Amino acid sequence: MRKEDIAEMRGLPLFSGVDPAHVEAMLRASFLQRFPAHVELAREGDPADFLHVIVDGQIEMYSAYRDRETTISVIGPGHSFIVAAVILDRIYLKSARALLPSRVLLIPAEAVRRCFAEDAAFARALALELAGAYRGVVRELKNQKLRSSLERLANWLLAHDNETGATGRFALPFDKKILASRLGMAPEVLSRSIAALIPYGVTVAGPAVTISDRAALSRLACPSPTIDDTVPV
Repeated sequence: MRKEDIAEMRGLPLFSGVDPAHVEAMLRASFLQRFPAHVELAREGDPADFLHVIVDGQIEMYSAYRDRETTISVIGPGHSFIVAAVILDRIYLKSARALLPSRVLLIPAEAVRRCFAEDAAFARALALELAGAYRGVVRELKNQKLRSSLERLANWLLAHDNETGATGRFALPFDKKILASRLGMAPEVLSRSIAALIPYGVTVAGPAVTISDRAALSRLACPSPTIDDTVPV
């Protein structure tokens, strides 16, 4: 990496409080790469050679089985993947691809494991990443098992509106096929669910979403602090 890139990477949250010598050693062995949209970064079943840290852009985590494929999550800057496989020196259990042009820091897995064993601050940072990921999996499992497709969509719309300023107007951050997969439904079910939300004050025109009756949508969604990450627990 260039000197200016190394200086920028030192400021990543992952390295907060970590011994500068350990940060320097990891960064000297790392690669900062730019990926165009739709490029695969990690493949399910491959050895975990690198810890990936998103600097900017948007990454889709997904999995495939036979002729089926599903989106597991969509993550952005500051997040790392796939941490557990790197620490345990196991294969990736999911794949990753760029949804938008992205910059990603690739830290060699061996360097990560070495620093994990030697630096308490770095171990804590990775533990927080793993804890967050675990809670996300539990929330998503409950979301999929306890809610109808319409309720999942309603809650996602409310959550994304909150994330974008709670104005009642926003653009979908990715295409509807990805959204359907992210919510665990077929694209045609998503289309029917969008139409079913019209009486609750939701209109969708292309990527543009308008929520004109937030109270009605909230009554349908019934957000829960033990399922929805945007609701305080």
